[in-house]
Amino acid sequence: MALIQSFEKEGNFLFKYRGQIPAIIFLLAIPFLYFTDYVWIESCLPADYQRFYTLLISLAILVSLLGFVVRCYTIGTTPRGTSGRNTNKQVANQLNTKGIYSIVRHPLYLGNYLMWAGLLIFTMNIPIIIIVSLVFWLYYERIMFAEEAFLTKQFSDEYTKWSMEVPAFIPAFRKFKQSSIPFSFKTVLRREYTGFFAIVFAYTLVDYWMQICIHLRFCGNLSVMEWVRPSLFVLLGTLTIMLILRTLKHRTTVLDRSVNRD
Repeated sequence: MALIQSFEKEGNFLFKYRGQIPAIIFLLAIPFLYFTDYVWIESCLPADYQRFYTLLISLAILVSLLGFVVRCYTIGTTPRGTSGRNTNKQVANQLNTKGIYSIVRHPLYLGNYLMWAGLLIFTMNIPIIIIVSLVFWLYYERIMFAEEAFLTKQFSDEYTKWSMEVPAFIPAFRKFKQSSIPFSFKTVLRREYTGFFAIVFAYTLVDYWMQICIHLRFCGNLSVMEWVRPSLFVLLGTLTIMLILRTLKHRTTVLDRSVNRD
C-alpha cells in the first residue's frame, strides 16, 4: 500500500473514533502527573507561588474556553451535510468556505486542541504538555489528511483553490468572510453539552489527582474537608445542566433548529 493510501486509511480510522481516542490519550497521561515536581515550582517562587498558581489556572481555563468558543461558533454556523457536521464518516454535500472556514480549514480540531491544551497547562507538567501535544498533532494530522483527500475527490478544483488560500490550523483572520448561515444557539446547546461536560470532568479529575499526588508524597493523607474542592461543585453544576439539556433534546422540541436553517 502506497504511503498516501496508508495515511488516508489511518486517518479514516482515527476519524471514526475521534471522540474516544483523545480521552484514552488523556487517561494514559494522568498517572505521570505523580512525577510532577510541585516542590521545585514552589521553591522557585516562594513569595508569589499562590499568585502564580492562580494565574496559571486562569490561563488554562481561558485557553480551554477559547477552544470551546471556536467549536461553538463552528457548530452554530455550519449547515447539515457539510464537512463540519459529519460524525461517523466523511460527508460533504457542499463545501464550507465562509464564516470560520474562511480563515482556517479545520476549526473544530483547532478548538479541540485548545480545549485540551488548557487542561495540559493546568497540570503544570512541561513534559506532559510537550508529549501529549505532539501525540495530538500526529493524531489530528492523519485525520486532516483523510478529510482533505475526501474533499479533494468530492469538490476537485474548487477545494484545491480554497485550500491553497486558507491555512489548515493557524487562523488567518484578515481573510474572514461573513457566514451566510445565522448563528444557532440552539444547535450549540443541542450538540455541545457533552463535550463541555467532558472537559469539566477532565479538569476535576486532574485537580483531584494532583491533590492526591501532592498529599501522598508530602503530607501522607487528605483530610475529609480537603476532598471537597471547588472543582467538584463546578462538575456537579455542569452535570445538572447537561442532564437538563439532554432531556430537552430527547424529550422535547425546544432545541430543534428550523428546517430551512439546518
